[in-house]
Amino acid sequence: MMAKKSESVFLEEWLCSISGTQENVTLKHPSSASAQAIIRAWADLRDSLQNQAFHSNHLQSLRTLVDVQFSLYIADPQAKILLSILSSQKVSLPQESYPLFVRLLYIWVRKSFRHSPGVIDSAVEVLLHLFSGHIHSNKSLSFFSEGVLLLGALSFVPSASEKSITVCLKLLCQLLEEDYRLIHLSERTIPNVLAGIGYALSSSANIYFVRVLSCLMELWDKSDVPSASLSYGLMILHLMEWSFSNFINSHSADKIDLFSREVLKNTRPAFSLFAVVMAAAGVLRVINRSEQKTLIDLKISAEERIETIACGLVSSAGDADYATMEPRNSFLLQCISLALSKSGPFSYQPHVFLCLTTALLTEIFPLPHIYIKIQESPSGNLVGLVLTEVQQHLDSIIFKEAGAITSVFCNQYVMADEENRSAVEDIIWNYCRDVYMWHRKVALILGGREEALLGNLEKIAESAFLMVVVFALAVTKHKLSLSAPQEIQMRLSVRILVAFSCMEYFRRMRLPEYMDTIRAVVTRVQENEHACVSFVESIPSYDDLTNQAGLPSSFQKMEYMWTTDEVQTARVLFYMRVIPTCVECIPASVFRKVLAPTMFLYMGHPTGKLAKASHSVFVAFMSSGKDADPDERDTLKEQLVFYYVKRSLEGYPGITPFEGMASGVVALVRHLPAGSPSIFYCIHCLIEKADSLCSSVDTTPETDLWKSWDGELEPFKMLDLLFRLLSLVDIQVLPSLMKSLAQLVVKLPSSGQDIILNELYQHVAESDDVTRKPTLVSWLQSLSYLSYQNTSKNAPKVAAKELHDSMSGTTDSLSMNKISARL
Repeated sequence: MMAKKSESVFLEEWLCSISGTQENVTLKHPSSASAQAIIRAWADLRDSLQNQAFHSNHLQSLRTLVDVQFSLYIADPQAKILLSILSSQKVSLPQESYPLFVRLLYIWVRKSFRHSPGVIDSAVEVLLHLFSGHIHSNKSLSFFSEGVLLLGALSFVPSASEKSITVCLKLLCQLLEEDYRLIHLSERTIPNVLAGIGYALSSSANIYFVRVLSCLMELWDKSDVPSASLSYGLMILHLMEWSFSNFINSHSADKIDLFSREVLKNTRPAFSLFAVVMAAAGVLRVINRSEQKTLIDLKISAEERIETIACGLVSSAGDADYATMEPRNSFLLQCISLALSKSGPFSYQPHVFLCLTTALLTEIFPLPHIYIKIQESPSGNLVGLVLTEVQQHLDSIIFKEAGAITSVFCNQYVMADEENRSAVEDIIWNYCRDVYMWHRKVALILGGREEALLGNLEKIAESAFLMVVVFALAVTKHKLSLSAPQEIQMRLSVRILVAFSCMEYFRRMRLPEYMDTIRAVVTRVQENEHACVSFVESIPSYDDLTNQAGLPSSFQKMEYMWTTDEVQTARVLFYMRVIPTCVECIPASVFRKVLAPTMFLYMGHPTGKLAKASHSVFVAFMSSGKDADPDERDTLKEQLVFYYVKRSLEGYPGITPFEGMASGVVALVRHLPAGSPSIFYCIHCLIEKADSLCSSVDTTPETDLWKSWDGELEPFKMLDLLFRLLSLVDIQVLPSLMKSLAQLVVKLPSSGQDIILNELYQHVAESDDVTRKPTLVSWLQSLSYLSYQNTSKNAPKVAAKELHDSMSGTTDSLSMNKISARL
């Protein structure tokens, strides 16, 4: 039980620690006072009692002892000294000494293992006198909070008499009911007040239980008290967890019944709803860890109470947009989501499910709300305020619990009925679309000016992306089953992919859940043409990608560069990576109209991975062939090649990634019909590009790059591609390729010709193509002879004539024999 797990004997300290509000705790950190200082302090207090006088040194002695309260142990004899001083009518005590005396008595109550009933009774009498006399009439805040704490602790002492317990509980109720406004003076007193209530609730007496419980539940609905907060809510949750553990351990069935009746079944109008939610969650936390089956009815009552509050919240919110929410509803949404993240397993409740959905999108990941503020910002000052708000949200309790709340949300989804499931799915997918649209605008507006704000926004969005991934995985596991109608599977798979594309910019890590979801939905989409077309048509159009469509009017005056739109770029990259997996089912007409313009556009994108992905789409389409109208598909392939080659080579080297272009060239050579004009055109353009690159190679003796083959240099990469094509092009195209390549080689300097011929020797020698190898050997023999002749004669015109002759088959037989021997 949690009551036994608490590391501190001080309940208020534990409440602060577990709720994450250590900075608000009234207890100080352990002091480094020596044992001699502690002994001297007690000696001074004895002198005060003996001399019936209290001076400034005695006040300092009290402070010394309070400062070491964590390590201080007070037994009954020391407690009697304190009580004697307090009850002495001859000793005049300063006002500031009373909270110190009460704190030391509290330490005695909590740390002493055996309390003398007589000393306990004396302490109660002294407190009764203090709070009924002129001391309390001054309304000291610290004296009030320390008094509530001590009264509660005294009522919790096992050896206390029934009379003393009754007096303590009655006096505590009076203080809370009459002087609750003192709490408004300082929120630092709240842990003490809550701890005092917790001790009182856990006392052995049932009298005043309902009254104390009402004080707790009504505290935040009164005027002139601190406003409710999540940290206070967590304190209430763990306070009830601690108290309820004591009820179970002490077999206090009456208190359990009273709590159920007063809080769970018949909640009073004066009760604060957030306190009821948190108290119910604290009880659920204990029940879910308990093995007692007798508590099942109480669990049902607690869950139903939270569901009733959620129902009222949903009704009051009505059709409010998730970008706007009333403050009161906003806070209650946070409380419900936080409570469920702490309570453990929770049965499905429809309104709780809807509240969790709204809380995730408006309270935990409130991106649309923040985006609207930024866009409506009339000046930089408001942007500064938004930055502060966003930073505070990142540090908030609710944001730090996002993972746990998402887990509860997904569990509720699994148990939900189909109607609510579908409704929540639509809400989540639409949220992804809105985040994409808004963040694209805001990133372009703030980029380069408000990087801190933009970075913090992306931290929230990254967590929102994780939430979407986890939810999507839950959806795929429970809806993309064999039993679900195919139409539903297809529609849902497409919506998940579109949602992922909208959130792709915020993906900062490789997640197994992400990959599992992608595989599951892509498998469904690639089996259905309608689903493929629906997914492809969801990609932004060419005009939207290159123009300012969807951007705010204030941005229209600025120059828009589609290549710098990173949010849009990430989304397109997602499409380019997924489309190759389902390109077989994409009709040629759709590819021509929707994909081809975008594919060619992003081939010229400066981001290498995006340009490469665009080439992969081209390769996938060239390799596809299952079309209802194969002639239309083949015609489109022929047409695309001309622009593909032009687009690729105009950006090479520089933008076009060689690997992407090479894969595209190989694909078109392999999959276009034999003798296709497109292949001839491609080879012609490649030869021209290779010629241009080779002419730029430095041939000075000191830095002649032709002396050794460097596969990383652009000319050598292009030549290597042409060499590979010798074994790939069809027999109808091969002669043209060999002739063009030979013309290119003989133009090179001698060092270049030598290195090229060596590479060609290797390619031809390693070839196992028995059909074309004899042709290649003959061609290489002629080329080697021409290169030798060209170098020795140093006469380009003669070399050109010999090149023509060599293609006709006329060469020196001795030279040919030497070349054949090398091969």
